[in-house]
Amino acid sequence: MRPNSRTPAQMRPLEIIKDVNLYAEGSCLIKFGNTHVLCTASVDEKVPVWLQGQGRGWVTAEYSLLPRATQTRVSRETKGVGGRTHEIQRLIGRSLRAAVDLTQMPDICIQIDCDVLQADGGTRTASISGGFVALYIALDNLVKKGRLPRNPIKEYVAAISCGIYDGEAVLDLDYTEDSHADADTNFVLTESGKIVEIQATAEGAVFDEADFNELFGLAKSGIHQIICAQKKVLGE
Repeated sequence: MRPNSRTPAQMRPLEIIKDVNLYAEGSCLIKFGNTHVLCTASVDEKVPVWLQGQGRGWVTAEYSLLPRATQTRVSRETKGVGGRTHEIQRLIGRSLRAAVDLTQMPDICIQIDCDVLQADGGTRTASISGGFVALYIALDNLVKKGRLPRNPIKEYVAAISCGIYDGEAVLDLDYTEDSHADADTNFVLTESGKIVEIQATAEGAVFDEADFNELFGLAKSGIHQIICAQKKVLGE
């Protein structure tokens, strides 16, 4: 039995609220149960130096855990980001770039900022799913302004965590489950089921191919639900 009384294949309540920031070109607040992440997209008409003159755009990300997002206060990273934050930022950036045809947004850089307001597990996967919504809105606004001829999104992208808890494969781990899971995985997939990234770790016990396939099946089901929610909020 899961501590939250959910069934193995049941996600936490999901809510996506778009346009929550007055100034950002794209924004949303995404909630997976008690995990809440504010995602904003900022447009810069200038790409990094190493991309200049190549006729391509860029999408990058930053991630931050606010001091009281957790049960005990976490100090701000004022002297540079730590290893965990750096790894999460790179994951978010890679995941969102997989969704976009960068050749169709030349000389445009979009910065995605993911600020965790409240953390109860799955903050990196929530950041990817919410970051996609903010990115889509920002690109759509560039189309409306005539800066781009069409939205360069190739495919929807979303992410979800799965794990083996108390000997059972479960979907969308909260903090309690994540802390005691025998295996912990994060899946980033496109709408068509293509793999962007998989992170899988044996925490308390090793797992086999059959276990992995069960986790993968749960992830595909969860990501389908997330993409349906993304489309609904975006009016697709």
